[in-house]
Amino acid sequence: MAATQRIAAGAVVAAVCAASLAGCGIGSEGAEEGVPGPQKEKPVQAPPKSPVRLIGDGSTSYTGAQPNLSRPERLKPGQKPPQFVVFSWDGAGEDGQKLFSHFRKVARDNNATMTYFLSGVYMLPEHKRDLYRPPQHSPGRSDIGFNDEQGIAETVKQLRGAWLEGNEIGTHFNGHFCGKGRGVGEWSVEEWKDEIAQAKQFVKSWKTNTGLKDASPLPFDYDKELIGGRTPCLEGQENFMQAARELGLRYDTSGVNNQVWPKKKEGLWDLSMQLVPFPGHTFEQLTMDYNFMVNQSGTTSQGDPDKYEFWGDQMRDGLLQGFRRAYDGNRAPLIIGNHFESWNGGTYMRAVQEVIEEVCTKAEVRCVSFRQLADWLDAQDPKVLAKLTTLPVGEAPKQGWASFLADRPAPAPKGVPGAPAARQ
Repeated sequence: MAATQRIAAGAVVAAVCAASLAGCGIGSEGAEEGVPGPQKEKPVQAPPKSPVRLIGDGSTSYTGAQPNLSRPERLKPGQKPPQFVVFSWDGAGEDGQKLFSHFRKVARDNNATMTYFLSGVYMLPEHKRDLYRPPQHSPGRSDIGFNDEQGIAETVKQLRGAWLEGNEIGTHFNGHFCGKGRGVGEWSVEEWKDEIAQAKQFVKSWKTNTGLKDASPLPFDYDKELIGGRTPCLEGQENFMQAARELGLRYDTSGVNNQVWPKKKEGLWDLSMQLVPFPGHTFEQLTMDYNFMVNQSGTTSQGDPDKYEFWGDQMRDGLLQGFRRAYDGNRAPLIIGNHFESWNGGTYMRAVQEVIEEVCTKAEVRCVSFRQLADWLDAQDPKVLAKLTTLPVGEAPKQGWASFLADRPAPAPKGVPGAPAARQ
């Protein structure tokens, strides 16, 4: 949709943010240990089918536990962590490019689940735009536009299928306002709460707003499904995180970090995107398609066609170098962000797909959503996670994983993911 294409104009700050951290050092690569890694987590048995319970106007519904998810398990003493990779999409929606449906298939074919950050205004038709009341802007304003009934119906179809396949539906909020004097970086905590509430409301009322009363509902309760997001242009993170904590969200991925194990910040998982090698350059690059584009063709999304293949290969190879650095090193989760766009001839979409196909079927690799990663982190012994965060970029434990994580972890508290099942 045209709306997604206008996202690029506001995202320059993300590139500046990445460039400001470009001098971050890289640790030496560690050799792979010969210790067998963990097996894939045991799939949760499907719960008995329950009747659909419509919520509100029937735009959303409760259909029971999300299918196609695995139960997270605690690492055993001496067990090497799996290599997590998260592929996520900002402003997810289905338009004429059909990239949402395409990457759902790519994920299915490669044993992957992903996170789709839905822009709330993609669920609001143009003629109802005044229902959106953005903080510090007049009603009906949006830097990425709105949608139409057909676009909303197609996006709903993809969201429904994605969730049933085990993917996560997060949020990219609404109007995508960026920049000094007008952007989300200047919103207060209360304004962020209002923006989040509106993002939820547009998802929970798309039937009323479109008149598509007979369409099938989304199969989830968005008030419970929504546990995290990424702010426009990576701005406004501090106040957003405070609002998110107070609203009970579980993670944020609006920052920039090195390839190290994540930590909690005042109760919220900091699952920031990361800096990886940028082939042919001495500085590192943020793991997002937009930032590769800015450092290749500038802010124009259609540069020299003769360079499209090279630019795509450069992004692919940079992400793969970052993957190998973690896989052979500290096993820190690799966090990657993208947009459903055809910038520079679609070369970044090709690059992302080749990375998915290369890494997601490898032994000990789990391509997961942010929700699944947060669930796994919550299931671990905090002392084990604290130990993992001491590993520098690209460095495996010098004494080997078996020795490094040999201490027996404390048992998981009752009710926490990974805890032993209670005896009957």
